[in-house]
Amino acid sequence: MQSSHTRRDFLTAAVGANVALVLAPAWLRAQTDAEDPRVERVLVDTIGIDIHNHVNVNAPGARPQQGPKDQQKPQPALDLADEIKRSGLSAVCAAFRLDFNASDPYATFLQGLDAIDGQLAKDRITRALNLNDLKTAHEKGQPTIVQSIEGAHFLEGHLDRVEAVYKRGLRHLQLLHDKGDKVTPLGDIYTEPARLGGLTAFGAAVVKECNRLGIVVDLAHASHETVLGALKSSNQPVIVSHTSIDTRPGKNPRMAKMMASRLISKDHARVVADAGGVIGVWTKLSDSMDEYVTGIKAMVDAVGIDHVGIGTDTDILSSRPGQSTNAAWPGLSGGFFKAAVAEMLRQGFTPDEIGKIGGGNFCRVFDKVTTGHA
Repeated sequence: MQSSHTRRDFLTAAVGANVALVLAPAWLRAQTDAEDPRVERVLVDTIGIDIHNHVNVNAPGARPQQGPKDQQKPQPALDLADEIKRSGLSAVCAAFRLDFNASDPYATFLQGLDAIDGQLAKDRITRALNLNDLKTAHEKGQPTIVQSIEGAHFLEGHLDRVEAVYKRGLRHLQLLHDKGDKVTPLGDIYTEPARLGGLTAFGAAVVKECNRLGIVVDLAHASHETVLGALKSSNQPVIVSHTSIDTRPGKNPRMAKMMASRLISKDHARVVADAGGVIGVWTKLSDSMDEYVTGIKAMVDAVGIDHVGIGTDTDILSSRPGQSTNAAWPGLSGGFFKAAVAEMLRQGFTPDEIGKIGGGNFCRVFDKVTTGHA
């Protein structure tokens, strides 16, 4: 990483950024942080992607967002396209969480997709099915989503459902969440005692089916043994969309205790990176953007610049402080990704490095996994 910049370097970057700004889409020119012209340059050059974002559309059967009771009140309706633009991102991997106690998980999952279909139509957004879709969306300044789901317990042992949801636009499948499939488990999670020996036979079959179809396999919440099993089963790189190796408690001991079991070791992160994968860094244990970027630096130090991404585990459609992507911390303004770019520059990351972390690394995996598939 570059730790300092000469005055000449800064002036050269500023000239380049001014040229980039002239060529940038109007939505970006209108919203870019003018304090550091290099921010504009990075945003123009980067397909910015949050690889784990909860697009909460109050889908039938969806698991409610966590938070204090006074934050469970109805929220004002927000426009998905506008909120992604405001963040400075080009896309989010849009996940939702099913209620583990749903009587028919598959039916409620399909209802959730129907609800997201309605949100996309209302807000003039389409799903990105491949890298070309992401590039086109970025060039046009028209945000998009990569459809995801947090937890595959809707499969209930039916492998054919993977292809069915692929046809509905799913391109990012997180195998596990806080609890596994009650009917046919896929593997052990890292927040409960191991009982399955890692990845199960059905879990391996799902990984192989995702490879065949062109779906990114997400191993967030998977135990180390489950990750090793998935890597043996997969002929494609995988991701861990949201976690951290940074154990600093921040200012919230209760949150630190709750999230401690969700952090991964350096060895855990490295096996994913060694297979060509990407680990997304979440916001959960950070109290400010500078702490968040410090967490990104810790992950880069552990696995290298080519294997780190942004996976906030926030909700782009929330207006609640601490849950909202664009209000992840008090005082955050001007859009999450724009603020992250500015802070990464301040902490010594180069524009090229930020481009990789901000979306380039995920794009590499997404392209490899989806190439050759409709």
